[in-house]
Amino acid sequence: MNITSFSREQIQEGIDNARKEHVEPNDHIRVLFAPERINENNFERACDIYSRVDMSNYDTVVVVESHDEKLDKKLPMASNATFETSIGEVPVDDYMRNEFCDEDDDFFIHDEAFDKDISLFQQLMFLQTLSDDFKALSVQIADPDPAIVKEIGYVLEEVLASRSALLVFCCELDNDRKKEFENVVEMVENKNESGLMNYLNSGESKIKGTTAFIAGIIVANKWGLDLHFLRGKYDDYMGSLLTGYADRQKVVFS
Repeated sequence: MNITSFSREQIQEGIDNARKEHVEPNDHIRVLFAPERINENNFERACDIYSRVDMSNYDTVVVVESHDEKLDKKLPMASNATFETSIGEVPVDDYMRNEFCDEDDDFFIHDEAFDKDISLFQQLMFLQTLSDDFKALSVQIADPDPAIVKEIGYVLEEVLASRSALLVFCCELDNDRKKEFENVVEMVENKNESGLMNYLNSGESKIKGTTAFIAGIIVANKWGLDLHFLRGKYDDYMGSLLTGYADRQKVVFS
């Protein structure tokens, strides 16, 4: 069972409870790192990051995730005019979708990687609970080649730098992989992009959605954002160690 079986009221209650810990939304957030599969094990973590977001700051949300198989279309985007969940419909930002295609030849409007089980719909459940006035765009990374990962990072950074857009990168690292998490955090803190690329290329990564994660780090670094991964009270929870956000405030890994 995942978040798509939850009601808006259940999600709203989770967000309200999370907000008791930090009170006000963070107006400086540009990037979220969210679990690919949101369920009862990591629901509280997901509520924590989404509760920090003020959706009135964003016109569009771009959800980036990794596709399990390598495809000819490296960076496919669904052709839909809308995305629909049990909460309702979200219009697609067609203008931005076409802009990505114009910006680079590896972006295609193509449905091969699109189905009802992708993480997009789980992220939308939270976003729709927070707002009924935004557009969305789904981008899949369907090639693990580091050059493609760098490319999507650079294109996202360039196209969205001046836009009112929130980026959600879907990725997971199991809670029993704390040593690997610390190694990843060290590379992130040191802005060691080549180390992250080697980590991706080595096949040693246990991250589900490694390409989406590293693309998110590239964008955050390009924008000069500060990265925060949820720690402390979540250390013994199940679910992803990579749940977090990036903003323009003080760096905290604690």
